[in-house]
Amino acid sequence: MKVEKKKKSALREWLDALVFAVIAASLIRWLLLEPFTIPTASMEKSLLVGDFLFVSKMHYGTRIPRTPLQIPLTHQKIWGTETNSYVDWIQLPYFRLPGFSSVKRNDVVVFNYPSEFEFPVDLKTNYIKRAVAIPGDEIEIVMTNVFVNGEPAYKPEGIQFSYDVMTSRNLSADFFSDYGINPEGFMTFSNGSGYLVMTTEETADRLRKSPAIGNVIMRAEREEMGDPRIFPDGAYFGWNKDNFGPLKIPAKGWTITMDADNIAKYSFTIEKFEGHSNVEVRDNQLYIDGQIVETYTFKQDYYFMMGDNRHDSLDSRYWGFVPEDHIVGKAWFLWLSLDKHKSMFSKIRWSRFFNGIN
Repeated sequence: MKVEKKKKSALREWLDALVFAVIAASLIRWLLLEPFTIPTASMEKSLLVGDFLFVSKMHYGTRIPRTPLQIPLTHQKIWGTETNSYVDWIQLPYFRLPGFSSVKRNDVVVFNYPSEFEFPVDLKTNYIKRAVAIPGDEIEIVMTNVFVNGEPAYKPEGIQFSYDVMTSRNLSADFFSDYGINPEGFMTFSNGSGYLVMTTEETADRLRKSPAIGNVIMRAEREEMGDPRIFPDGAYFGWNKDNFGPLKIPAKGWTITMDADNIAKYSFTIEKFEGHSNVEVRDNQLYIDGQIVETYTFKQDYYFMMGDNRHDSLDSRYWGFVPEDHIVGKAWFLWLSLDKHKSMFSKIRWSRFFNGIN
């Protein structure tokens, strides 16, 4: 006797479809592509505030989730709340599936912010910067110019710095907009003598030709003016954001002697990212598990990341190397771009649609 299969209710069909959609979206987000939005100006003009992009997990290899007990399609918090979307009862070891390539010098990379220690590694806040130096490279910055392994580094098209734009006139947002500078890109001096402007060298030259402008001077910190905010110890080394290094980027298997300089340069990285439970520096010597360490061999690769908006970017100059296990993926292409300073259809930056990211 043939038994007819009971038809699902409309509610059951909707629930089945919802579950399937969540599972499919979670797999795509984990294995292949994840959407991101650019919230700050640290990568202008390469990436603009309001750019929407896809990040490829495939290029460098998909990471196996280290914090598996998490609500699907969330990151740190449950949507619209301050409640954690995960529990860290289980923490899996780092493992990455095979990818198409490794991180190449000058790739634009999404990674987990290394210095955010209140979250598990894979749930730290996502940052996007350019990998200006890769494992084994030596980086140096001389009066804003970056050198890698002694050679001038690649300069992204549209790289920005800060400029003093001197004028006695009151310049409007429309004036700056004509030069491609949005309202976040300039600030009036308190004494009314001019403006601090974030822009490209080409635009600075155009401003110099304007009859409304008296002078345009790029800001640059002097050599030997140590900044204590600079990694690893700007005050000790006399480094600042415009004059930095030389500093070698750790590579897996690289062995160093733990002398005073190397302790200053690398002890923080060894303590925070090399998987040791007990690391300390006493009397200018490094101790791991209570034992003095004379030499140290790194367990993973590291990267030096910088924003293309060089004077408006908190990057590796401030918080140090990005470990390999913090790499999320390669910024691949834009699929939407919205200018928050415009209205209606003029908000849409049509020319940026489906642009690749270089």
